[in-house]
This record gives sequence, structure tokens and C-alpha cells, in this order.
Amino acid sequence: MRRESINFLERETEKVTPRRRGLIFFIVIAVLLVLGGCVRYAMTTAIPQDPTSYDPITLEPKKPEGFLERIKHFVFSKEVKLEGERRDRINLLLLGQGGLGHDGPFLTDTIIIASIRPSTGEVAFTSIPRDLYVNIPGRGKRKINHANAFGEADNPGKGAELATRVIEETFSLDIDYYLRVDFKAFEELIDEVNGVRVNVEKKFIDIEYPAANDAYTSVSFQKGPQTMDGQTALEFVRSRHGNNGEGSDFARSKRQQKVLLALKEKILSFQTLANPIRIKNIIDTLGDHVTTDMQFSDMVAMMKLAKELDTSNIITLSLDNSSDGYLKNGITSDGAYILEPVAGNFEGINNAIE
Repeated sequence: MRRESINFLERETEKVTPRRRGLIFFIVIAVLLVLGGCVRYAMTTAIPQDPTSYDPITLEPKKPEGFLERIKHFVFSKEVKLEGERRDRINLLLLGQGGLGHDGPFLTDTIIIASIRPSTGEVAFTSIPRDLYVNIPGRGKRKINHANAFGEADNPGKGAELATRVIEETFSLDIDYYLRVDFKAFEELIDEVNGVRVNVEKKFIDIEYPAANDAYTSVSFQKGPQTMDGQTALEFVRSRHGNNGEGSDFARSKRQQKVLLALKEKILSFQTLANPIRIKNIIDTLGDHVTTDMQFSDMVAMMKLAKELDTSNIITLSLDNSSDGYLKNGITSDGAYILEPVAGNFEGINNAIE
């Protein structure tokens, strides 16, 4: 049997005539131009924003069909990296506002910094009280819940951007993303997952719960685990005048954290809602009731990350005015109630959040 070497270097080099040399040069240039176009195209489409481009179970981008598409995917595709992953901490600012049709529609009475450490799956919630007295660019010292409203007044639709800037400057913290929802979005999302299961720690009643036409109504909750629909959950997280130790912003912030965790668990267990197409449809339906600077690919990446988080041992920090808290009561020159750092600056608070 005749044996041939497969070492191409040992083979005799074919002589290239001037005519063929020109043809080869032309082919090389053409290939480079095509590849250059592919690179530009791939770099702009490597991270898909179309919900149909993701597998509904794994939340991974679908592998393309066709030989050339598969090659391009293999060479140019890249995994979505969330902002903050490089420093192993992702900070997401959660803002809750009433929305149009409510008093003070853009005042954010819910301000929570959700921090995630991807390498360990650890999660921390820091609740910021709405009465915290901070510096707001262009407005001077004001309550922190006014930042979003001022931002909306100056640049409609961009209030969350100013609120994010205020949080970053006040707490010396990088905020990677923000998510702002109003009452309508909150209710509809919880109804979409058929309610959330929440353990109410204390029985309480609030006879000063806001109602239509500047009136009040009563809401009450029994102690123990229960399933809440959207309206009930909203009443649970909004109540500020309950008895039995539930009549403060600090008690309310703890209830808000409870509902957020319950909602996270329900969303991840609700396979149809975790479907990228369903997520996109919900976002489109809610429209202006939800505002975020996250791209759709970021949302899918965040959903994937959420599946790996350790929610059995959440770290929580509520800035309050308790005896060992970081804040103290204060009154402004015009008689408004505010909260200020006990130390006179935010250094200790920033270290705690860090």
C-alpha cells in the first residue's frame, strides 16, 4: 500500500503564474471585505434583543440554523455580561411610585437597593426611607423621594435617572440598573402570577389607608401565611398607619422586602412568565407604568442569574431611627419632618451598605 505524508509542509509548492496571482489577490480581498461586513454585523447582533431568539427553558440564546449562521454564531457570539459582574456586585435600584391619577404621582415612597454578588449568589436589600434629607442637584437639600419627581418635571420620562444619580452621590455607590414601577404595574404583575404567598408576622389594622377623593379606608391583615392578589399586596406594602408596631415607614419597608422576595420566587416557579416572549409582552402591555434602563438581553441575563441566587439567607438593611439606627428625626426650617444621619454625614451608612 502506498503511503502519503499528510504534512502539508513536505508537499511541493505549486508554481503560481502572474495571472493566477492576480486572481488569488482578488479572491483574498473579496473574502476580507465579506468577513469585515460579517464582523460589523455580528458585533451589532451578537446580543439578541428579540424575545423569540431565546430558549424559553434555559433562557440561552437559540443556536442559529444554517451553516454560515452557525459559523458566525460560533465565532462572534458572546454571553451577555451584566453591568457590575466584573466587580462581582450588581446594584439594582428599585423605585415605586403612585403614577398618574394618584396624589404625588412621581414621589417614590419605595426606594430599595438590591445588591447581588454573582460569585456566591448572595443578595442584600437596603431600604431607603422616603424622608431622608439629601442633596438633590439643582434643588438643594430635599427629601430623597422628591428626586424622581423633580427629574420628571425637568425631563419627562427621565425621573428615575435623577433619582439614580442622587442615590449614587449620596451613598458613594455605583447603580448598574434602575427599575421603576407604579401601582398599576405592581398590581398587574402580581395578578399575572396568580398572587404571592406572604407570611404576615403581625396582625394589624390601618384605618387611615388612602382612598379616592382624599378620603381614607380601613385595611387589615391577619397573622400567618396567606396568598395575596395584586390589590391586597399593594395595600400590604403601602400601609403606613397600622397598629401593633406596623405604623411606620420602617415597618413598611420590611413588608415591601417580603413581597419582593415572594414575587421573585413566584416568577421563577411560574414557567410561562419566565418565558422571554411572555416577559416582553407584559412589558409592552404595561407601557409607561414600568421604566428601566435595562435592555431586553439584560433582563433575560438577570432572570438566569436569579435562578442561582441564595434567597434563604437574604441580607437586609433598613435605615431607621431606632436606638441603634443610623438616622435621627429632624425638622426643616419650614416645619417638615425629615430624617438625617446620626453622625452628621453618610460615611457610616455608606460603610454599612458597602
